[in-house]
Amino acid sequence: MSTQMPFEGLLLGAALTVVGLIVSWVVWRRRGASAGLRAVAWSLLPLAFGLIGLMELLASLVGQLVRFFVGLVLDPLAWAGVAVAGLAAVLWTTGRLLRRRGSGASGAAAEQKAAPGRPDAPAVGGAPSRKPQAPAGADDDFAEIEALLRKRGIT
Repeated sequence: MSTQMPFEGLLLGAALTVVGLIVSWVVWRRRGASAGLRAVAWSLLPLAFGLIGLMELLASLVGQLVRFFVGLVLDPLAWAGVAVAGLAAVLWTTGRLLRRRGSGASGAAAEQKAAPGRPDAPAVGGAPSRKPQAPAGADDDFAEIEALLRKRGIT
């Protein structure tokens, strides 16, 4: 690490502090001492960064971010990466929505775990089931299904 003080960062920090102090004065006049003092505090940060030596780091970071986003706009391979990341986000969100609704494998597994010895026991997250009133001709159609449900202890 160099022992020389980087004057470019210090000059940039000082210039930004002067601009910030001018804005702070305007804020003090319009909004009062409380807002003005907070603005002065924010205005002193660039000078502190310049004195510490962080201004070069921040300038480098900003330059790298600008190059990254310019490269992102112009690179089709980068757009493919953005599309894949978007697809991953959509799939993750869809999975969360399905989980909330109780559908999917976890919902079916929860229904199968209902206590077979207790016919009135609700499935996980469900209410005790009541037998719905079926139309007169529907008894024959549902007899097989009711037998299967009784066998599993669901009704």
